Amino acid sequence: MSVILILISTSLFIALGFLGAFIWSVKSGQYEDDYTPSVRMLFENDVKQKETENTLSDNKIK
Repeated sequence: MSVILILISTSLFIALGFLGAFIWSVKSGQYEDDYTPSVRMLFENDVKQKETENTLSDNKIK
């Protein structure tokens, strides 16, 4: 019976820790921008290609 009480108290302590971490992340603004990461994922390669092309063209000019 004492093992069950230890397991329940340990699981409650861990759950409260995760709840505290979640509340802290919400208050610090981790979840404010939920649209941009999905769009950035779609267009990231185009931006890298343009940067590479600009770098290559700058090197040719010199």
